Amino acid sequence: MEFIQQHANWLYLVGAILFILTLRGLSGPKTAIQGNRYGMIAMGIAVVTTFFIAEQPVVWMIVGAMVLGAIVGIARARTVPMTQMPETVALMHSLVGLAAVLIAIAAILHNNQLISLYAQDAAAMSAAGVAPSHMNQVHLFELFVGCFVGAITFTASVFAYGKLAAKKWAKTIAGAWVKPVQALIFIAMLACGVYFFTTGNMSAFWAMTALALVFGWVWIAPVGGGDMPVVVSLLNSFSGWAAAGIGFTLENNMLIVAGSLVGSSGAILSYIMCKAMNRNIINVLFGGAMGGAATAANNADAGEKVQRNYRSGSADDAGFLMSNADSVVIVPGYGMAQGRAQNAVKELSELLKEQGVTVRFAIHPVAGRMPGHMNVLLAEADVPYDDILEMDEINSDFPATDVVLVIGANDVVNPAAKDDTSSPIYGMPILEAHKARTIMVIKRSMATGYAGLDNDLFYNEKTMMVFGDAKKVVEDMTKAINGTGH
Repeated sequence: MEFIQQHANWLYLVGAILFILTLRGLSGPKTAIQGNRYGMIAMGIAVVTTFFIAEQPVVWMIVGAMVLGAIVGIARARTVPMTQMPETVALMHSLVGLAAVLIAIAAILHNNQLISLYAQDAAAMSAAGVAPSHMNQVHLFELFVGCFVGAITFTASVFAYGKLAAKKWAKTIAGAWVKPVQALIFIAMLACGVYFFTTGNMSAFWAMTALALVFGWVWIAPVGGGDMPVVVSLLNSFSGWAAAGIGFTLENNMLIVAGSLVGSSGAILSYIMCKAMNRNIINVLFGGAMGGAATAANNADAGEKVQRNYRSGSADDAGFLMSNADSVVIVPGYGMAQGRAQNAVKELSELLKEQGVTVRFAIHPVAGRMPGHMNVLLAEADVPYDDILEMDEINSDFPATDVVLVIGANDVVNPAAKDDTSSPIYGMPILEAHKARTIMVIKRSMATGYAGLDNDLFYNEKTMMVFGDAKKVVEDMTKAINGTGH
């Protein structure tokens, strides 16, 4: 214990270095496992060090909370299906925001209690060596920033969870009144925060916290489904900054470093994803919903639309075409996650390889409901990392590809992003599956994707639609290939 107390800063430095190595490891699938291990060791060092250097910790409460959290976390990790991972991540972000708010409140109440006790019996407290903890402007600013960022993160993440989990209470809001209301709440929140920062007035602190909680909800509620992956990434960043704010409040250097790393990496990821969607981050967060805009456009044109023809086929037809191809590219989307088809897809790809077919996977940066969603699914199924290519790596290969198999993807392969200047997703980089010689699409129906847009790829003369549950269709394709050979 004395060793830890004497060398706490060195231990924190080791933890900070390991957290940096964690991010480096997580930058690639081959090193991700090692990166996770670095993170686990770093967090262990941080928790143990903080536990032993804390002044008069309430041991039973801390240990009890840790045990309870571990039980809930392990149970959730073992039972959560991959289709629910995006909303689980959003819910985790909300807990970090809530922790920031509660710690800010505890720090304020603790400070006020000391001042009150000192006022009642200053002589006795002075004799005992206890002095009031007058918060200076720096501490008030830390609490101001940490609390309102944490409050916004909490309610915004809760709404993102509800939206991704399709909860009835997480309803998208729209209308001309939304932006003025957002602006008024934000200005009022900042005004109360500044007043608290300059005067230490508790009423202003409570008002700021309440307005921040409301703003987090109203801020994210108008964002459309097509932009939710960016929102999840940005909330990841916010949770990091909230953690850093907690670190300043608690004067814990390790927490400041860890929170800053999470905050900055989340912000960079949000920028990368916006670039992949050809969207501006300000437009995503304050310009309304991509999904809402698209849906409105579709509804407006509904009276002018005519029934479009498409070609459909069976899993046997698709299996025959793939078994006689030289090259196949598989494009996974949320439909693969929803159907839990990743293991069946792995089996299909292995069978095609055995028959001499070159098989690769094409991943769009915003495919699925969270950053890296498809990569996680394919890694879970033990698909070789070398077979998984990002959009920029594989787009030039589509014209020479015999068959592209699109599994439950929609917006990330929509040619309207290239050809239709009136489309809400015009300019968004896509996987250019439409350039392949043959395209096969597995979908449950002809319904639009998450952004609410029809897809011209489905009506392409080279496209064959195969309707049904992704896992069942892929399994039927595998049986057909087994029966036909190469």
